[in-house]
Amino acid sequence: MKWPSVIMISALVAVAALQGCRQKSSATDFKPPDKAYGSEPDWNNSQQIISLNYQQTQGQRIFYSNCVWCHASATPAGPSNMSNLKPQPPLANDGATLNSLSNDYLQNIITLGGSAMSKSAMMPPWGRTLKQDEIRAVIAFVRAIAQPPYQQPARTSSQYSEK
Repeated sequence: MKWPSVIMISALVAVAALQGCRQKSSATDFKPPDKAYGSEPDWNNSQQIISLNYQQTQGQRIFYSNCVWCHASATPAGPSNMSNLKPQPPLANDGATLNSLSNDYLQNIITLGGSAMSKSAMMPPWGRTLKQDEIRAVIAFVRAIAQPPYQQPARTSSQYSEK
Protein backbone atom coordinates (compact mmCIF):
# COMPACT_ATOMS: atom_id res chain seq x y z
CA MET A 1 0.00 0.00 0.00
CA LYS A 2 1.23 3.47 -0.79
CA TRP A 3 1.47 6.10 1.97
CA PRO A 4 -1.17 8.46 0.49
CA SER A 5 -3.68 5.58 0.46
CA VAL A 6 -2.89 4.69 4.09
CA ILE A 7 -3.28 8.33 5.14
CA MET A 8 -6.58 8.61 3.23
CA ILE A 9 -8.01 5.43 4.80
CA SER A 10 -6.86 6.55 8.27
CA ALA A 11 -8.55 9.92 7.79
CA LEU A 12 -11.81 8.28 6.68
CA VAL A 13 -11.78 5.91 9.68
CA ALA A 14 -11.15 8.85 12.04
CA VAL A 15 -14.04 10.87 10.55
CA ALA A 16 -16.38 7.88 10.76
CA ALA A 17 -15.39 7.29 14.39
CA LEU A 18 -16.00 10.92 15.30
CA GLN A 19 -19.43 10.93 13.67
CA GLY A 20 -20.41 7.72 15.41
CA CYS A 21 -19.37 9.11 18.81
CA ARG A 22 -21.35 12.31 18.56
CA GLN A 23 -24.07 12.61 21.12
CA LYS A 24 -27.53 13.36 19.95
CA SER A 25 -28.80 16.73 21.15
CA SER A 26 -30.94 16.59 24.23
CA ALA A 27 -34.47 17.93 24.49
CA THR A 28 -33.17 20.90 26.49
CA ASP A 29 -30.93 22.11 23.65
CA PHE A 30 -32.49 25.19 22.13
CA LYS A 31 -32.20 26.39 18.58
CA PRO A 32 -34.30 29.48 18.00
CA PRO A 33 -36.41 29.58 14.84
CA ASP A 34 -34.74 31.13 11.81
CA LYS A 35 -36.65 34.39 12.21
CA ALA A 36 -35.83 34.79 15.91
CA TYR A 37 -33.31 37.48 16.78
CA GLY A 38 -33.06 36.61 20.45
CA SER A 39 -34.56 34.59 23.24
CA GLU A 40 -35.57 34.92 26.87
CA PRO A 41 -35.99 32.13 29.39
CA ASP A 42 -39.58 31.87 30.61
CA TRP A 43 -39.43 33.41 34.09
CA ASN A 44 -41.89 30.81 35.38
CA ASN A 45 -40.28 27.77 33.75
CA SER A 46 -36.55 27.88 33.03
CA GLN A 47 -36.89 24.86 30.71
CA GLN A 48 -38.98 26.98 28.30
CA ILE A 49 -37.38 29.50 25.96
CA ILE A 50 -39.32 32.38 24.42
CA SER A 51 -38.21 33.38 20.91
CA LEU A 52 -38.02 37.12 20.34
CA ASN A 53 -38.29 39.07 17.10
CA TYR A 54 -36.07 42.08 16.37
CA GLN A 55 -38.24 44.67 18.15
CA GLN A 56 -38.70 42.43 21.20
CA THR A 57 -34.94 41.82 21.36
CA GLN A 58 -34.35 45.58 21.33
CA GLY A 59 -36.91 45.92 24.12
CA GLN A 60 -35.15 43.17 26.06
CA ARG A 61 -31.88 45.09 25.87
CA ILE A 62 -33.53 48.30 27.09
CA PHE A 63 -35.46 46.46 29.80
CA TYR A 64 -32.27 44.90 31.21
CA SER A 65 -30.56 48.31 31.14
CA ASN A 66 -33.32 50.35 32.76
CA CYS A 67 -36.36 48.44 34.00
CA VAL A 68 -35.13 45.16 35.49
CA TRP A 69 -34.26 46.75 38.84
CA CYS A 70 -37.93 47.32 39.68
CA HIS A 71 -39.88 44.98 37.38
CA ALA A 72 -38.14 41.65 38.01
CA SER A 73 -37.58 39.60 41.14
CA ALA A 74 -33.93 39.07 40.19
CA THR A 75 -31.43 40.89 38.00
CA PRO A 76 -28.24 39.81 36.27
CA ALA A 77 -26.41 41.41 39.24
CA GLY A 78 -28.52 39.69 41.92
CA PRO A 79 -31.75 40.59 43.72
CA SER A 80 -33.81 43.47 42.41
CA ASN A 81 -35.03 46.54 44.27
CA MET A 82 -38.66 45.49 43.80
CA SER A 83 -39.21 44.38 47.40
CA ASN A 84 -38.19 47.83 48.69
CA LEU A 85 -40.89 49.65 46.73
CA LYS A 86 -44.36 50.43 48.05
CA PRO A 87 -46.56 49.68 46.27
CA GLN A 88 -44.62 46.91 44.58
CA PRO A 89 -44.61 47.32 40.79
CA PRO A 90 -45.82 44.40 38.69
CA LEU A 91 -43.31 41.95 37.31
CA ALA A 92 -42.68 42.58 33.62
CA ASN A 93 -44.12 39.15 32.81
CA ASP A 94 -47.23 39.59 34.98
CA GLY A 95 -49.78 39.05 32.25
CA ALA A 96 -52.63 38.92 34.79
CA THR A 97 -51.96 42.61 35.54
CA LEU A 98 -50.41 44.01 32.35
CA ASN A 99 -52.41 42.19 29.67
CA SER A 100 -55.51 44.25 30.47
CA LEU A 101 -53.64 47.52 29.89
CA SER A 102 -53.52 48.90 26.35
CA ASN A 103 -50.25 49.57 24.55
CA ASP A 104 -51.16 53.28 24.59
CA TYR A 105 -51.59 53.22 28.36
CA LEU A 106 -48.26 51.42 28.86
CA GLN A 107 -46.56 53.87 26.51
CA ASN A 108 -47.98 56.81 28.47
CA ILE A 109 -47.03 55.47 31.89
CA ILE A 110 -43.48 54.71 30.71
CA THR A 111 -43.17 58.08 28.95
CA LEU A 112 -44.80 60.26 31.62
CA GLY A 113 -44.13 58.28 34.80
CA GLY A 114 -46.43 56.83 37.40
CA SER A 115 -47.60 60.04 39.07
CA ALA A 116 -48.81 61.48 35.74
CA MET A 117 -51.02 58.41 35.34
CA SER A 118 -52.31 58.35 38.95
CA LYS A 119 -50.01 55.46 39.80
CA SER A 120 -46.95 55.22 42.01
CA ALA A 121 -44.66 58.24 41.95
CA MET A 122 -41.80 55.76 42.25
CA MET A 123 -42.19 55.02 38.51
CA PRO A 124 -39.97 57.63 36.84
CA PRO A 125 -40.83 59.26 33.51
CA TRP A 126 -38.65 57.74 30.80
CA GLY A 127 -39.86 60.03 27.99
CA ARG A 128 -36.71 62.17 28.01
CA THR A 129 -34.38 59.20 28.36
CA LEU A 130 -35.88 56.78 25.85
CA LYS A 131 -37.14 57.42 22.33
CA GLN A 132 -40.74 56.47 21.56
CA ASP A 133 -39.66 53.53 19.38
CA GLU A 134 -37.52 52.28 22.30
CA ILE A 135 -40.54 52.48 24.60
CA ARG A 136 -42.61 50.56 22.05
CA ALA A 137 -39.83 47.95 21.95
CA VAL A 138 -39.98 47.54 25.75
CA ILE A 139 -43.75 47.07 25.49
CA ALA A 140 -43.24 44.46 22.75
CA PHE A 141 -40.78 42.61 25.02
CA VAL A 142 -43.20 42.73 27.97
CA ARG A 143 -45.97 41.39 25.73
CA ALA A 144 -43.70 38.57 24.51
CA ILE A 145 -42.83 37.31 28.01
CA ALA A 146 -46.30 37.77 29.56
CA GLN A 147 -47.76 34.85 31.51
CA PRO A 148 -50.51 34.14 30.77
CA PRO A 149 -49.62 34.98 27.16
CA TYR A 150 -50.82 38.31 25.83
CA GLN A 151 -53.72 38.24 23.37
CA GLN A 152 -54.03 41.38 21.29
CA PRO A 153 -57.56 42.80 21.57
CA ALA A 154 -59.82 42.83 18.54
CA ARG A 155 -60.28 46.59 18.93
CA THR A 156 -56.95 48.33 18.42
CA SER A 157 -58.03 51.96 18.45
CA SER A 158 -56.69 54.30 21.14
CA GLN A 159 -58.60 54.62 24.41
CA TYR A 160 -57.59 58.30 24.57
CA SER A 161 -59.30 61.02 22.55
CA GLU A 162 -57.17 63.13 20.26
CA LYS A 163 -58.65 66.45 21.32
